[in-house]
Amino acid sequence: MASMEETIKSMLCGTTSGGSSSLISASSEWKAVAACAAKLKATHLRDAARDALENADRNANLLTEAEGIVLDYAREKVDGDAMAALFALARKANVEAKRDAMFNGDVINETEQRSVYHVALRAPKGSSPMLANGEDQVAKVNGVLDRIEDFSDRVRSGAWKGATGEALTTVLAIGIGGSYLGPEFLCEALRAEPAAAAAAAGRDLKFVANVDPVDFARQVAGLDASKTLVVIVSKSFTTAETIMNAKTVKNWLLANVKGDADAVVRQHVAAVSTQLDLTAQFGIAPENVFEFGDYVGGRFSVHSPVGMLPLALQYGMAPMRSFLAGARNMDEHFASAPLESNLPVILGLLGLYNSSFLGYECKAILPYAQALLRFAAHVQQLDMESNGKSVAMDGSKLDFAAGEVIFGEPGTNGQHSFYQLMHQGRVVPAEFIGFAKSQAPYIAAK
Repeated sequence: MASMEETIKSMLCGTTSGGSSSLISASSEWKAVAACAAKLKATHLRDAARDALENADRNANLLTEAEGIVLDYAREKVDGDAMAALFALARKANVEAKRDAMFNGDVINETEQRSVYHVALRAPKGSSPMLANGEDQVAKVNGVLDRIEDFSDRVRSGAWKGATGEALTTVLAIGIGGSYLGPEFLCEALRAEPAAAAAAAGRDLKFVANVDPVDFARQVAGLDASKTLVVIVSKSFTTAETIMNAKTVKNWLLANVKGDADAVVRQHVAAVSTQLDLTAQFGIAPENVFEFGDYVGGRFSVHSPVGMLPLALQYGMAPMRSFLAGARNMDEHFASAPLESNLPVILGLLGLYNSSFLGYECKAILPYAQALLRFAAHVQQLDMESNGKSVAMDGSKLDFAAGEVIFGEPGTNGQHSFYQLMHQGRVVPAEFIGFAKSQAPYIAAK
């Protein structure tokens, strides 16, 4: 859902629909939202909280549910009029048509002339064709997923061995940005999930992102290179930090694994990339390279082989297919639900409202689950790498501030860190994420 929320924000900040080049901030719909914000900005949180508890209508009107997720925004500085104005603004920005164009695989990334088709990554076998670059991406994506399942099963079973005949029980994933933050977030989220934890028994997944050699040294400390599989993740296979670390890890393997250099690389290195010529030059066997479409931006790539390959090697393919199915369910909700009950749309509108209308530049992501300790970092990249630019899609200068500064920590850790500033310092909109069931229930004393 987070990726859809950030997509909505990018759709909202720009020019008006219908081919006009005027900024959306000049529209009557924008001005209507601004008027609501001016009226409601002085609302104190305690009053909003009291109203939410005492006013059944407010609580019912500012709450929606989908896919087992309950979104309660009754404590935001909005009312029925403000939300109606926001939905009208979304329609003025042509959000529904832009969403449909994204799901159709249309070229909506105007700067690179590409589709923005990460939704195709979650489409299961048998889905209606999803065309991009002249190919059905459903068939192509699922073909690569099947290859990942076959490869990961062979590695995990020991059928695929290292150059010295050892089973490969450690995976070292090399990447940065979206090639690292999404997979690491999901790896941590699954670490204590009982079925995934059982599937990962005896295995280890580590990540190297920082070009500072200390990062590499820390991750390989104590590792047996003869039992290590390296996965190099780079869409272009030219990202400076990733290629530097890839060369470092290749030298580490060749220095610590006895045998022919070509055989060592063939048995110990796989890649996720769209550039087969460059991976071949590095020495990686073509059958060990897993591709994905150029329509997948890095920040959205955890559902692609970028995340699926290292995570399937750690946890097996079953949890990965379940993860994709859950994301697919949210895709279908986003594509079909009316704006007024659409979770990603509502979250995107509230983010715009708080930052661009109320002037609150920061947002705290506060999951009350240790399993989501890297979720805020993942959302930072999802949002701040693309949103918050100072120009519209046509290059014209925005006359309003766009984007939020996002930070966060799991509760209750954050309560002993930065919550005091939020309680007694400046206003910071906060998204609290709670769970009905823990991955590791509390153990009561006997």
